[in-house]
Amino acid sequence: MSTDAQHFDIALIGSGSANSFPGPEFAGRSIVQIDRGVGPQHVFGGTCLNLGCIPTKMLVHTADLAHAPAESARFGVTAALRHVDWPAVRDRIFGRLDAISSGGQQYRDSHQDNDNLTLLRGTAAFAGAHSLTVTLQDGTEQEITADTIVIGAGSRPSFPPVDGIQDARPHTSDTIMRIEQLPASLAILGSGVVAVEMAHIFASLGVEVSLIARTDRVLRQTDAEVSERLTRVLGERLHLITGMSTTSVERVADGVVLRGLRDGEEHEVRAEELLVATGRMPNSDLLRVDRAGIDTHPDGRIAVDAHQRVLSGGEVLEGVWALGDVSSEHQLKHVANFEQKIVRHNVLHPEDLRRSDTMPIPSGVFTDPQVAWVGMDESTARERAEASGRSIRVAHQGYAGIAYGWALEDTDGFAKIIVDEATTEILGAHIIGAEATTLIQLVIQAMSTGQTARDIAATQYWIHPAMPELIENALLQVID
Repeated sequence: MSTDAQHFDIALIGSGSANSFPGPEFAGRSIVQIDRGVGPQHVFGGTCLNLGCIPTKMLVHTADLAHAPAESARFGVTAALRHVDWPAVRDRIFGRLDAISSGGQQYRDSHQDNDNLTLLRGTAAFAGAHSLTVTLQDGTEQEITADTIVIGAGSRPSFPPVDGIQDARPHTSDTIMRIEQLPASLAILGSGVVAVEMAHIFASLGVEVSLIARTDRVLRQTDAEVSERLTRVLGERLHLITGMSTTSVERVADGVVLRGLRDGEEHEVRAEELLVATGRMPNSDLLRVDRAGIDTHPDGRIAVDAHQRVLSGGEVLEGVWALGDVSSEHQLKHVANFEQKIVRHNVLHPEDLRRSDTMPIPSGVFTDPQVAWVGMDESTARERAEASGRSIRVAHQGYAGIAYGWALEDTDGFAKIIVDEATTEILGAHIIGAEATTLIQLVIQAMSTGQTARDIAATQYWIHPAMPELIENALLQVID
């Protein structure tokens, strides 16, 4: 590192959840915030704001409206989707979000939050444990050192090892929402959260969607029964191809061709456009964390302890912290936000370190039907109970079994709640159906505050007829 390196008290890498780190409490410390931006435009503000949670949920709301006419006839209402003005849909979303992103960068540049903060737009790479080389957007380099380094550099879409896939110029979640016009057909390679949300969005907007899953089910990270139900429902809505191992992708004159094996035979899928949604990779490689001796997991995530302190050789690397997708196995904004709060507290109060692993972590998927879960799935709960000599109870409550669900004529949705048989401690909950991402919060709160199924099932009023009765009826199944 050159002797010309500029020194700061704190180097902050990223502008997603890490962007909430600065504040008046750090008025006495010099801060440099380094941000490469996200997506092809390298926009400021992180993935959630620009490329993930927020724009996708804005699209999901539009998709829900577009899909409603297809469901209306059985309720005695004749409706039809007449037209989708895609540029208007897209511009409503990014006309709002781009202004927030731009405003966020201007806010940092204006020093309104921290007079002592310097914003650098570029890519940081470690040169040592407390030294960085920043390649700025104009191609020049700046060397810096810092006593404290906070890494919130996020993740980016990854590509599976399929022949020709990148040459075929596929879309990822970084680009698909900004396309100029809707394709007539779209192949989606993947079966996880991004894949099933995008399948719902584009199918609802009139695109012929082919969802290609390598295994026999979509959303395999959730409870098997929920995964099986979503697989069936999506299979009735769009062209779902399960058990296909894609071996090659080719861009042709009228679109893309995916080739692979399915049931031991060659299979081919054609579409106008391709979305690759097979996962994301942490940006630790861009940071060259190896130069600082930082430990990483096999998937590239930075290794941290329960206080979010970065590890080197299995030991704490003093003064270096990490949060969010770059270090967490849970690629979730609420996890990154919480970890940022933990890091912020711990940097400010090193004598009173807090842990980030004290609460159950929930997930929500905004496809149709919605899916949400927290805690263990049934299989894991049974294995752990048997190993410890305990027993579990499993409640299964269908939407059709409560008044509001019956009114909706929902025969697919259900809630599953798993508890310890002796104590009724809630071990996990899984919901598929309308407002699943809202209903799960009732269980998250109970699990996070130590309330058992017995504590909450019969000790409060449950509004009738309303959706929360789904949770009430499930809880009543597992208490004495």
